Amino acid sequence: MSIIIENLTHVYMEGGPFESTALDGINLEIKDGEFIGLIGHTGSGKSTLVQHLNGLLKPTSGTVRVDDIIVESKSKNLKDLRRKVGLVFQYPEHQLFEEKVYLDIAFGPKNLGCSDTETELRVREAMELVGLDYESIKDRSPFELSGGQRRRVAIAGVLAMKPKVLILDEPTAGLDPRGRDEILGRVAELHRRYGITIILVSHSMEDVAKLVDRIIVMNKGKIALDGPPGEVFKYSQRLDDMGLAIPSITRLMKHLRASGMDVPEDVFTVAKAKEAVLKALRRRDSDA
Repeated sequence: MSIIIENLTHVYMEGGPFESTALDGINLEIKDGEFIGLIGHTGSGKSTLVQHLNGLLKPTSGTVRVDDIIVESKSKNLKDLRRKVGLVFQYPEHQLFEEKVYLDIAFGPKNLGCSDTETELRVREAMELVGLDYESIKDRSPFELSGGQRRRVAIAGVLAMKPKVLILDEPTAGLDPRGRDEILGRVAELHRRYGITIILVSHSMEDVAKLVDRIIVMNKGKIALDGPPGEVFKYSQRLDDMGLAIPSITRLMKHLRASGMDVPEDVFTVAKAKEAVLKALRRRDSDA
């Protein structure tokens, strides 16, 4: 399911004294099954952009097309769009409200008109996808769970609606390293198993570099860079100027290469860096 954005502009409080242009003429295509990292510092426009993809915000001008659904300034009924595009907000656990985990996750499917049997199947599947045990957790209050577990309950509530596109807006915000790794691992597994389109919104290159196929960098309401991680990270100075930083391991590899070691620069994980450095050392030893 492709997403095509044409000349998208969004102005907050248009015509008022506090008018602010959040998006300025965005043109973008997202293809079916892509795993995208949407990167930018606070205020770059990334959250405003993704809220247009399921109709929470409407364009001031321009259009967003999701399959055969067009979102423009005059669009009204966007229920079908919200079935296709699931959006998980930052700190989604703050939106939990039911007394039991099961009821919270089941809320979406029931609103879609699913039968009790279908709803239960969807809840079970969604909980399994995020790594929560159905039998031991379904009747517990979500507020008794850890922060990472509550985050997964909130994500499961969106997955239970079976969206074709999943958008996660800063899904690891506020979590400890273990919780962050758990959430990102589950997101990666979801993409591997089902191949759905995933848009991971973050300000952290470290989080997305080892997961996504494509990085879109936003700055001042515009798309500043767009491409595979290796291509985007070549522009380290531009990223620094935008208040962003390439992954630490990639920066290290760049320094090693600049010092004369024959290693690639497009390395984003410790494991691959270790492998590359060992190969370079073996080559150097064999040439000695």
